[in-house]
Amino acid sequence: MDTSPPMPDPGGPRRDFTAPAPESGPPSFEWLLGRLGAGGRRQGLLLALSCLPCVLLGLGLGSDALFTLTPPRHCRDANGTRLPENTTCEDPRCQRWDYGGLPALTSNPVTEWSLDCSRGWIVPLEQLCFLLGFAVGVLLLGYLADSVGRRGTLLLALALGCPAGILAASATSPSVFMLGRCLWGAMLGGMQLALYLNRLELCCPPQRLLVAMVGDLVTVGGLFLLLGLALACGSWQVLQGVISAGLGLCLLYGCPGLYPESPRWLLATRRTTQAKEILLNLAQGSNTQESEAQAALEELDNASHLPAAAQISLCALLSCRNIWKNVLILGFTTFIAHAICHCYQLAWASLDDPHTTFYLSYFLSAGSAGLACLFLCLSVDRYGRRGILLLTTTLTGIASLILLGLGEYLNDAARRTFSILGLFSSHAAGSLSIFFASEVIPTVIRGKGLGVILALASLGGLSAPLLQLRERHGSFLEHIVLASLSILALLCLMLLPESKRKALPEGLRDGELYRRPSLLRRAGGSEGRDAEGLTRRDDVPLLSTPNPAS
Repeated sequence: MDTSPPMPDPGGPRRDFTAPAPESGPPSFEWLLGRLGAGGRRQGLLLALSCLPCVLLGLGLGSDALFTLTPPRHCRDANGTRLPENTTCEDPRCQRWDYGGLPALTSNPVTEWSLDCSRGWIVPLEQLCFLLGFAVGVLLLGYLADSVGRRGTLLLALALGCPAGILAASATSPSVFMLGRCLWGAMLGGMQLALYLNRLELCCPPQRLLVAMVGDLVTVGGLFLLLGLALACGSWQVLQGVISAGLGLCLLYGCPGLYPESPRWLLATRRTTQAKEILLNLAQGSNTQESEAQAALEELDNASHLPAAAQISLCALLSCRNIWKNVLILGFTTFIAHAICHCYQLAWASLDDPHTTFYLSYFLSAGSAGLACLFLCLSVDRYGRRGILLLTTTLTGIASLILLGLGEYLNDAARRTFSILGLFSSHAAGSLSIFFASEVIPTVIRGKGLGVILALASLGGLSAPLLQLRERHGSFLEHIVLASLSILALLCLMLLPESKRKALPEGLRDGELYRRPSLLRRAGGSEGRDAEGLTRRDDVPLLSTPNPAS
């Protein structure tokens, strides 16, 4: 436990966001937002607009489960006689397969192109292409988000995502379908990244957690809506086309004045004039008088602006050891949380009815993700980001160790209870790791950093299709490795700073000073102090965080 004397929080002392601006130094963006638009109608409208397309994210990300599902099947010989149900692909009498009904859909690519037996490897390959496309998309568009802006990145992802989805819907062969789904995944990744950045950067510290979790809950709502939409569409081509058309409809966000650029990013890249216009529009929807808004914005003229993201050299970026430490630790936790999820779903594979297996696994996964978001909303602002991340990662490891070590001694009810616990805790750890990373990465490189985190989340999801390619051989060993890594992650999480109710770091210097003190020596001296003489290091205890005065 850290026994060093309490010191000011990262980002300087906690601010009352309605108080006057500090007499020395430029005003913080949080102070400006509090004076001009926090809690106003205009800010609420922009946050709602940034959450609404998350329904399409849920539809797009969940569709892969329906498109790659292999339904019950029966084999027939050359005379059309139906063979016994236990007939395998190796039986020389088997000439063709008759497929049973699919959940929600009447057909999918598996049934349309007979992707089974000798062609069964195509199904996990499509899943790999989709997830790899998502990872590449968030990396490339994350770089663009720091260069051309969050709004431009979103519009680009929407403009390219619509034709990519149409290409997948009109595919006449598995190879074209995989190409379309790979591009579709890349654009969905860019869309998720841009929306997440816009939501986060438009909020004051007390609002950030709630707004981020609301966006995740809307995505979970899209997962539940997917089954109803699939029933209404029937064909997989129609379902893919409807979701793609929804992306095209969101291009209305490009209308002037409807969905502006992130003002925080504009200030970080020396676009002060554009930032002032957006902040004035925010003030029009709040109780701030125009004269007060103008007086607050005049402070920006004397601000020493941060270097533009495009002007940050690679050498300067590589020298930011503390930023890299935070990104690598949270990326590692995100990877483990997303990789281990499918290990808990294997507990439902023993059910006889494949439809029951699919629906139960699907609803439990989506439901546990929704409950995890609600849990984070209720606990993280009270106990801190680091404390709850330690808790959820610990629960993930415990659930895995019990299932691995005592699984053969537990009945079905106990195994499924611990599987549900593991699903819940891994979803919570994954969501919180992404949110935590977005708070400790500076604004000037937040697109690149969050792109790395989301790419690692997508790469973690590759564990399920890779296991399917191996016909589930080695699933026990894979679960052991992932459970061991989740326990190892606990040691790393203690090195993270606490970001609860702190101002977001803007430049590389802010991110470098956003750290915990050494665990082996007391903090002191001038190390880690900014230009105003205020330390930005975090000196709260490891496992508890006192509630700040908001």
